Amino acid sequence: MAKPIESRRANQRRRTRKDLLAAAGRLLKAGKTPGMDEVAAEAMVSRATAYRYFPRVEALLVEAPLDGAVPGAEEVFKDETETDPEVRVDMAEAALHEMVYRNEAQLRVMLAASLERTSKGPAEDGIPVRQNRRAGLIDAALAPARKRFTPATYERLAAALAVLFGTESMIVFSDVLGVDPKTARKVKSWATRALVRAALEESKARR
Repeated sequence: MAKPIESRRANQRRRTRKDLLAAAGRLLKAGKTPGMDEVAAEAMVSRATAYRYFPRVEALLVEAPLDGAVPGAEEVFKDETETDPEVRVDMAEAALHEMVYRNEAQLRVMLAASLERTSKGPAEDGIPVRQNRRAGLIDAALAPARKRFTPATYERLAAALAVLFGTESMIVFSDVLGVDPKTARKVKSWATRALVRAALEESKARR
């Protein structure tokens, strides 16, 4: 079945944003500090399109190196034979946790830029303000056990786990709770495992 038009458009917007980040990353690795015109040309999009996704080139250049720093599912689960969803989700969060604290300063700048944009109202034409990097990692972690969850429970679980993965949880632990990274990791390990366990139990009860 073909995807709805709006779904295809949303996917295209995410790809365009990803292409801009990748283009900026290549130019930065080449030792350049590119302007938006150079990034747009490298990504093969118009200057106007580039500015729709990143109103300020500074925000793009801050996020571009981070895009390549986020651990992918292939990296986290390479040669991994573990199928227990609790263990796999914990592994995924541990990998992202390490990346987040290693790049804390840049991630705070990126988060500030996204908050500045959203404070002005909804993004133009549904253009994503942030890359959704955590969803793919969560899906990959749960993939071997996907059939053990009912569809509704799986969606709730993935959404709940997304709250614990990434920059926002780091802000809560560091700024709100004053918790150090090691302790934060222990709490998140406990929480992610508890969520997976509860979702498995709920799915079993509903079948």
